[in-house]
Amino acid sequence: MKHILPILTLTTLAAAASAQSAAAGLSYNRAGFSYNTDSGAGDNGYSVSVEALVGSSNVWVGGEAGINAEGADSVSVGYLFKNVIGGIDATVAVSSNDTYGVILRRSLNEIVAGLEGRFVFAQETGSARNDSFVYELAYNVNSKYQVAVSIADANGVAEETSVTVRYNF
Repeated sequence: MKHILPILTLTTLAAAASAQSAAAGLSYNRAGFSYNTDSGAGDNGYSVSVEALVGSSNVWVGGEAGINAEGADSVSVGYLFKNVIGGIDATVAVSSNDTYGVILRRSLNEIVAGLEGRFVFAQETGSARNDSFVYELAYNVNSKYQVAVSIADANGVAEETSVTVRYNF
C-alpha cells in the first residue's frame, strides 16, 4: 500500500512524457526568414516563406518571395501523406512557376532531440526544363523556433546555400 503513491506518480509522469513526445511531431504551420547565397548567379539576398495545412486536412499550401534578390516567387499547393514509411512524411506539390515536386521530411530525434531532415525533388516543366534537389538539416530550438541550413542544386551543380529561421504557429 505504501508503494501506490510512487507508482501512480511514475505512471503519470510516463504518460505525460509520452503524450508530449507524440504531440512534438513535425510542424507544417510555419513562417520562415532566409539568407540565401547563390553561387550560380551571384545573387545573395533574403527571402520569406510560409506554409500551412488547411484546417485539419492534409491539404498543404506554401509560398516564397525574395526580398532583395532576384528569384522565382512562387505559391504552391499539395497533399501531405503522413508516416509513409519509416516515419517519413511525403508531400506532393504543384507550384505557380510550372514546377511540381515531392517533399520528404523526417524527425531525426534518434540522433539528436529536435533534429529534422528534409529532401525536396522539384521538376520545372516547359521550355526551361530543370530538375532541382534541396537537402536540409534543421534543429528545433524549442516548439516555436527552428534553425535550418540547406543546399539546393540544379542539374548536379550546387547553386544555393540558405540559412533559415522559422517560427511554428
